[in-house]
Amino acid sequence: MNTDNRKHAVIHRMVMPEHVCPYGMKALHLLNSRGYEVEDHWLRSRAETDAFKAEHGVQTTPQIWIEGRRIGGHDDLRRHLGKKVADPKATSYQPVVALFVLTALMAAAASYAVHGDVFTRRAAEWFIGFSMCVLALLKLQNVETFSSMFLNYDLLARRWVPYSYVYPFAEGLAGVLMVAGALTWLSAPIALFIGGIGAVSVFKAVYIDGRQLKCACVGGASNVPLGFVSLTENLMMIGMALWMWLAPHPAMP
Repeated sequence: MNTDNRKHAVIHRMVMPEHVCPYGMKALHLLNSRGYEVEDHWLRSRAETDAFKAEHGVQTTPQIWIEGRRIGGHDDLRRHLGKKVADPKATSYQPVVALFVLTALMAAAASYAVHGDVFTRRAAEWFIGFSMCVLALLKLQNVETFSSMFLNYDLLARRWVPYSYVYPFAEGLAGVLMVAGALTWLSAPIALFIGGIGAVSVFKAVYIDGRQLKCACVGGASNVPLGFVSLTENLMMIGMALWMWLAPHPAMP
């Protein structure tokens, strides 16, 4: 019997030499952080885990009981405690926000290191260049998945499939050259070309045809909706290309 004022919880989780369940660790931490007195029971082998599942008629571990009532697994515990549970199928702008915030900080840091000031022309240029490089990197993690999603809406790729494989390499190359401020005669036309086709493709798919698609801008496995973000990415490339092509670029110190 629990004789103090602390709430009582029981958790059964896998703790094996070759595997310690991460959701079990998360659930234990969550219970401890909420002030529960926790009985932590380890399932030390696959056989013991399978026997536990069969005994309680459950499919997964960990399993948590609070005050004698079974709550369920890690996600069920989060719901029980009023915490948000992420929906893997839900649309989200979080990957894009995180990307642009980080590349903006990288650009500011580079500008400060070189010029002693975060608010410079090069900081703005580096921000777009870094963003293009990171966006290309995300696409290149799985070119096949990216190309499949890209083919849903890009006008050139739908006429010439190899373009869906070329695109992330072209974006990455243009981004690297823009960060370096070198070979503008090459980087600017590339960015203008892929950005222009991309902007027209996104505008047609979303704002003319009214299609609801997922954006391939951060790779092929994201839940970012096609629309404003994709259009902004392409307009940034167009603007950067025109800026570096037409504006005189001062020599680096």
